[in-house]
Amino acid sequence: MPRRTATMLASTLMLIALLCAGVFINVPYSEMSPGPTVNTLGTHDGEPVLQISGRKTYKTTGHLNMTTVRVTSADYKMNLVEAVYGWLSHDNKVVSHDTLYPQGQTEEQSTQENAEEFSQSQESAKVAALKELGIAVKSWVIVSTVVKGAPAEGELHAGDVIKAVDGTAVKAPDDVAKLVTKHKPGDKVTFTIVPVKEQTAAEKAGRTATKTEDVTITTGKSDDSGKQRAIVGITAGTDHTFPFSIDIKLADVGGPSAGLMFALGIVDKLTPGNLTGGKFVAGTGTIDDDGTVGPIGGVEMKTVGARSKGAQYFLTPKDNCAAAASDTPSGLTLVKVNTIDDALAALKDIRDGKTADLPKCTKG
Repeated sequence: MPRRTATMLASTLMLIALLCAGVFINVPYSEMSPGPTVNTLGTHDGEPVLQISGRKTYKTTGHLNMTTVRVTSADYKMNLVEAVYGWLSHDNKVVSHDTLYPQGQTEEQSTQENAEEFSQSQESAKVAALKELGIAVKSWVIVSTVVKGAPAEGELHAGDVIKAVDGTAVKAPDDVAKLVTKHKPGDKVTFTIVPVKEQTAAEKAGRTATKTEDVTITTGKSDDSGKQRAIVGITAGTDHTFPFSIDIKLADVGGPSAGLMFALGIVDKLTPGNLTGGKFVAGTGTIDDDGTVGPIGGVEMKTVGARSKGAQYFLTPKDNCAAAASDTPSGLTLVKVNTIDDALAALKDIRDGKTADLPKCTKG
């Protein structure tokens, strides 16, 4: 056999062997790719995404699209060939498995966490939108979760309204932790609460709950590194009563990143005219009750997904701007926003044709 032929054959066999090995070698990585994008002003699976009753609504045109990212499942075993292909792909991103599923998080745990974040983002979007419109929303601090085996288990329950801790009125969820950590582990702390059953009954009857109880709990100690803190083992959150019904119908979506676009969609539905002027606007970003927009993950995939569906403008959280601008899809304008007011101002410029005035994202 000629030497050249033998060399080519050996090289070919080596390549085949490496490819075969790559298929069977698992690597600790996961993949992110552009996911579906849904118009919050439109329909999904045959029904309106935003359903508002008990308040006058207005016809809307254009797009205010929320965007998503697809990720491989927690138990997916990526091989070396797939990882290399992902690294070379322009639209996909290969990341450490622990980035998406920290500390051995299972698929079920991830799904549950994403569902809880999605639910909370909907609530915050409603609150931010109504506050923007000057519509009053009743709010109170509640027990969101109780850690199994913690001092509070059996004493406090999810949905209990926290009125005070050690006689000091509670006005925000953060107040609870601040008041508890004034104690040392082993101290007693007293919660003044409206039990969840009483609160639920009052809401159904359309009255204000007035029956309170004092619950005294012996604090435990934190298991995190550093100085030990007093804990009772609850997560405090906020619950709201809205003056009319706002339902967000969107299944199979998780995480908090659609908050901004939901809030803008609600504002558009409740005000005359069109926020977009008929333009195709997409975006992303968490939102809190006061309308502050927060950063999200996978922004590079979301811009690709938005542009592939026809988006002209992309509302981008300020802290995601640099990453998004590093590889902006052709024809897409990245608009920097930090609050719902920023987003509404940008939408006004877009519908007025004043695009030169838009605060655009830059790489630096």
